[in-house]
Order: sequence, then C-alpha cells, then structure tokens
Amino acid sequence: MRHNKHFTLNEARHELTAIIPVLNELIRLKQKLDEKGFDVYRHQYFGGMGPNGQKVFPAELEQLVAIAQELDARGIELKGLDDGLIDFPHIRTNGEEVYLCYQAGEQDIMFWHTIEGGYAARQPLPTL
Repeated sequence: MRHNKHFTLNEARHELTAIIPVLNELIRLKQKLDEKGFDVYRHQYFGGMGPNGQKVFPAELEQLVAIAQELDARGIELKGLDDGLIDFPHIRTNGEEVYLCYQAGEQDIMFWHTIEGGYAARQPLPTL
C-alpha cells in the first residue's frame, strides 16, 4: 500500500465539509502569487529572479505551504493548486488502493480513479 491512512467514502465526505473553505483559500493564494509573477513550483519570480530583493518568499507562499502541510497531515493528497484538486486514499472492496477524487466547485465527491490512472481516468462513484 502506498498510503498509511485510508478514508471510507463517509469519512472523506465528512473531511470535505471542513476542507472546501481551505481549498478556496488555496486557490485564492495561488492566483495572488500568479498575479505577483511568482512561480510556486520553482520558488522564484518568473524570469529567473530570486524570491525578491529581501531574499524572503511572499507571505502568500508561506500560507499556501501551510495549507498543503495541513492537508498532508490529514492524509489528503493535494493534486492541483489552480483548481483545488484533492484525492482521498481509499481501499475498494476488492482490496485495491484507489483515490476518491474531488475538485473545487463540485457538489460532492462524485469520482474515483486508480492511483496510476490519475485525473484523466476518473470514473463515477457508482463504478467504485
């Protein structure tokens, strides 16, 4: 198994109620960093410049990292900063480890996918 923590569908849905505002904040922070011209993946401003003249990262990056760490501590996989894409590790009845998949703006957890398949292989929950 890749993950130590696994969620039932009900547990994931319960977590989701608290996570949705956090995901919205994550998306807002990422947009703010984009507006500032900061590349969160390279930890530098676009064009190769360092963090800034004071050699510190933008406050929004520090907040974004704290949110990512919070999700990780809860056992939730953060997959997309721009779209608030997260996965909850889950064990199917056949013993296969998969992800329950949620993207900000969706009404509920409605999809799942294999670990290898990723977002492109999302399937409706009834096929779980």
